[in-house]
Amino acid sequence: MSYIIMGVSGSGKSTVGKLLAQKLQLHFIDADDHHLAPSIAKMSQGIPLTDEDRAEWLRKLNHLLKQAEAAGQEVVMACSALKEQYRLVLQQNLGNELKIVFLDGDEALLRSRLSNRTGHFMPGALLASQLETLEVPANALKLNVIQTPEELVQEIIQHYPAQGSSIQTSGRTGLT
Repeated sequence: MSYIIMGVSGSGKSTVGKLLAQKLQLHFIDADDHHLAPSIAKMSQGIPLTDEDRAEWLRKLNHLLKQAEAAGQEVVMACSALKEQYRLVLQQNLGNELKIVFLDGDEALLRSRLSNRTGHFMPGALLASQLETLEVPANALKLNVIQTPEELVQEIIQHYPAQGSSIQTSGRTGLT
């Protein structure tokens, strides 16, 4: 089983995703690492991405998920996946269902986290556009990010117990 850890900026997707992957000994993919240069430039300038901007990126992420599945690898992917149509692209032509975890939080808490974040291309000014774009998934485990990352990971593991899991123990933290 593979996981998508989704939510808006500041929700802790990467932190929780890395911790979950480490705990389950799965590969971790941070979707932010796969944005196209023009999209990173737009976001860095505080310009929200459009569906068109995200289309190739989402197809690339789906390709990574299909590669992992073909290799018998389970992964944890941190990805905003803000709209249902984005989540459908991520799941397209996969044999296994992705387990979706939605990290939700109060806007004030998210803004506070973003104001303290350094070294990331996504400015806090884009939080409002992400919240506007967000379509809360109906088929996801919804968790409140007021909890610690460790508590969130524990809830994920309890909600999605490994069922005949083919956990990878290679120690790799990403796919190439």
